[in-house]
Amino acid sequence: LIQGETDLKIFNIQFDLIIICTPLSAYKKIFHDLAEFVSKPTLVTDVGSTKMSTISDFKKVTTNKNITFIPSHPIAGLEKSGPEYGFSKLFDNRYCILTPFEQNDEALNTISEMWKSIGMTIETMEADRHDRVLAMTSHIPQLIAFSVVGTATELESQMRDEVIKYSAAGFRDFTRLAGSDPIMWRDVYNKNKDAVLEMLGRFSEDLSTYQKAIRNGDLEFLESKFNQSKKIRKEIEDIGQAGSFDPTEKKN
Repeated sequence: LIQGETDLKIFNIQFDLIIICTPLSAYKKIFHDLAEFVSKPTLVTDVGSTKMSTISDFKKVTTNKNITFIPSHPIAGLEKSGPEYGFSKLFDNRYCILTPFEQNDEALNTISEMWKSIGMTIETMEADRHDRVLAMTSHIPQLIAFSVVGTATELESQMRDEVIKYSAAGFRDFTRLAGSDPIMWRDVYNKNKDAVLEMLGRFSEDLSTYQKAIRNGDLEFLESKFNQSKKIRKEIEDIGQAGSFDPTEKKN
């Protein structure tokens, strides 16, 4: 990172590649500004967590034929935000999902090679499917973390203090996620509303089933479900996508 600006008009040169790394609510203005700024063939990509809204924003405000947009979602990073939290192996062996919406093999290949050059594995996916998959794998877990920590803060004072003091690994993991950028996540839930609500409905139904099983002492059901979850965890470990990716994290 050698230069940062908040206004494209500051620059007196054109670019071959532009990567958008902002909260989703800023995209439409950025696309509008790019449409006015770009005067030579330019590739544009992004790192946003939702894709249907991103493509929609692009189409609404961008008619500049010099711009080719290939949406990207590198599934990497920490709960911390900002360039100061970057590190050299941030993208190693992580997936980057591309959601091209127009046929342009050359542009798609260029963006793919860029992400590959920093260690990522490339997948392509329809934007709608991406948003539904990420709602389950990322957006719902994050929402649960916000909810669990929020519940803890609403306990009566002594119990809240004890919850914080005696936090076990599970609760600490929730607090780690809950430390993420509020603006970024506010935008994710606004922009991926339909997919999040669909998956949240499924999760709520499953949670009610667990509640019923615990109330009725259905140990066989609980053990079966826990074994299914353990198996999925093992599959995630086997493909190298489990554990912390923060090299600065203190290990206990």
